[in-house]
Amino acid sequence: MRHAHPDDAMAASRRRRRMITGLGAAGAAGAVTALVAVLVPNASAGSTLFSDDFENGASGWTKSGGTWSVVTDGSKAYRQAKTDSELARVFAGEASWSDYSVQAKVKGVSLGSGLAGVAARASGSSTMYRLALLGAGKAELQAVKGSAVSVLGSAPVSGVTSWHTLRIDAAGSEITGYVDGTVIGAGAGTLPGTGRIGLVTSHASALFDDVAVSPLAGSPATATASPAATKTATASPAATKTATVSPTATKTATASPTASKTATASPVPTKTATAATSWPAATGSKPVTSTIKVTSSLDGGNVRYFGSGALGSGSQDEDQGPLFELADGATLSNVILGDPAADGVHCLGSCTLTNVWWENVGEDAATFKGGTSAVYTVNGGGAKGADDKVFQHNGGGTLTIKNFQVSDYGKLYRSCGNCKTQYKRSVVLQNVTATGKAKALVGINTNFGDTATLSGITVVGSADLKVCVKFKGNNTGAEPTEIGTGADGVNCKFSDSDITFK
Repeated sequence: MRHAHPDDAMAASRRRRRMITGLGAAGAAGAVTALVAVLVPNASAGSTLFSDDFENGASGWTKSGGTWSVVTDGSKAYRQAKTDSELARVFAGEASWSDYSVQAKVKGVSLGSGLAGVAARASGSSTMYRLALLGAGKAELQAVKGSAVSVLGSAPVSGVTSWHTLRIDAAGSEITGYVDGTVIGAGAGTLPGTGRIGLVTSHASALFDDVAVSPLAGSPATATASPAATKTATASPAATKTATVSPTATKTATASPTASKTATASPVPTKTATAATSWPAATGSKPVTSTIKVTSSLDGGNVRYFGSGALGSGSQDEDQGPLFELADGATLSNVILGDPAADGVHCLGSCTLTNVWWENVGEDAATFKGGTSAVYTVNGGGAKGADDKVFQHNGGGTLTIKNFQVSDYGKLYRSCGNCKTQYKRSVVLQNVTATGKAKALVGINTNFGDTATLSGITVVGSADLKVCVKFKGNNTGAEPTEIGTGADGVNCKFSDSDITFK
């Protein structure tokens, strides 16, 4: 966002693009943690894939968590206001984009110990390259895959609550991050080579503006751009300097994102399924444009179902529809949920999921919504790439998860901590293998009488995992309070012999 000053001759024409001038002499005075900052030209001008200055709203973005709105901060900007949101994201662009440069202006409103930044090659809601301002007074270029975050580079930043231009260049396997035109980190990426752009926060409130995406010079565009009202504006002088990043101010213009494709899906005849122990190969793929409602049983024959059309944005908004909705007593088996998976599976009452596999969870793999006597069973299957929860228990009853494997996740199970209607809920985990660093295995609300019974659990690569976290839940929508962890024989029921750490 470009702020207007009394002497600013550009104030009357704020929507015009201009070249980013890079760092001045004052900005080059500090050290960037012994990092030599190389300023290089950006993507070729005049070949915009996407741009947005939010003057006409934010209709081109899909939301995943947080509270987003267009506000005025000198001029229009996109704000994420929910500081207690663990991970809030909006996405735009095309999943087929590969080699491109994305930049946006970012201002931390309330960063605290959180972060706010821009994302590139988001192949799922939990898989992306991220360049973020941190409340600790620095910027980091990160590779994010589920709960695993690798830092590719970092540098101190003065004034993280001022406007800064963040830019990621993704060219082949080389990922480079810039703050105000200065390289702060680069590295070889191992994430998927294509994906959309995003704006992200974690435990922070921030403003975003002037988003622009361009194919990198010499690289073919991988998607058709919508007509842009004005030309792009990102070029930095070619030079080599040592610098401390300082606030800047620029402004861009708006173009529309390209449309999502649509398709139809059809169920596959049913058959009996038993628990599987290894990930299956997909026997085919089916796009799902509207929720498939299962009233009795559906056996997918290991076909991969993925969201398309209205379910294909890749958003993990809690208001988004699922790929599958199971009626009370229904069964879903031998199904692979691809990416995007919308809001996964919803069970409206008792249900059985046998050998259901989530290739990239994003937000929630399955949500259980039955009444006080509902019985849900997840037998076999597995899940990867959950930003937070894999299984969300919003209704009452008992959920049994057995012969299951999970990796790159935040929590395997969470009893809803702030639903308007609360229940006593129970979860039983049997023969579960959890791989990779995560926050917790299960989370329950002890003030509502929740119980978690665990046996045969193998934890790989996360020696400090919280096995059973106790919360004080509420029905007001407020963030629940963590009040303890560990076995107690009453709510968290397990012994040391039930959990094996490797």
